[in-house]
Amino acid sequence: MRDLGAGFGHLVNGQRWMARHGQSYGFGLLPGLITLVLYAAALVALAVGGEDAVGWATPFADDWSSPWQGLFRGFLTAVLFALGLLLAVLTFTAATLLIGQPFYENLSEKVDADLSPDGTVPRSGLPLWRELWTSARDSLRILVRAALWGVLLFALGFLPVVGQTLVPVIGFFVTGFFLTEELTSVALQRRGVELRARLALLRSRRTLVWGFGAPLGLAFLVPFVAVFLMPGAVAGATLLARELLGEESARQRTEDDEVTS
Repeated sequence: MRDLGAGFGHLVNGQRWMARHGQSYGFGLLPGLITLVLYAAALVALAVGGEDAVGWATPFADDWSSPWQGLFRGFLTAVLFALGLLLAVLTFTAATLLIGQPFYENLSEKVDADLSPDGTVPRSGLPLWRELWTSARDSLRILVRAALWGVLLFALGFLPVVGQTLVPVIGFFVTGFFLTEELTSVALQRRGVELRARLALLRSRRTLVWGFGAPLGLAFLVPFVAVFLMPGAVAGATLLARELLGEESARQRTEDDEVTS
């Protein structure tokens, strides 16, 4: 439970850090706004064309009598939109990070410089195109994993009682884990931590990760909230990455000095 609270604390402290650095916050909003417009257009297109797509995919139901045809296709249309919304939540972070790579790299570096006892900032030393390629490749690999989880949870959702109670809760924790992976990748990739090592690192402190990612995933379900929380989420993820790697912060050193003095 302590790690759960610590993870949530990193999320809150990331938002507080952004509140103290208004100029960085303004720049950090731009990638989220661009991604929001693109995703909103895609979801509107899905809502408008979803019924036709379901009708095309279920020709066997053409001869069904009313109301069964309408109920069946209406249910599938709702499921299709729900899956689209779930994928939007899962991939919004990855797409925003990819679009805003230079913005968020700079933001994460500022958090590191602010917390580092000696002011040093870890840097990958890679050119921008290489960082973008690595980020896109890793995001695709994470998306495949998240999609597999989504299909599994969707299938389990048809189980009586369990599908309507336990499965949604598991879904939020799964979403929180993958959101945290995407967000911490900014700081961890800059430190040369590869995807497999990042996943192992996050699994070693699952409760800490869930405390950060699960509430963020819930907040991201609220329209437009993701855009405004994204800069602070990147800042908080940098704090989380520093804890996962056991890196000392300037604040921690000050407290230690006060104890020993």
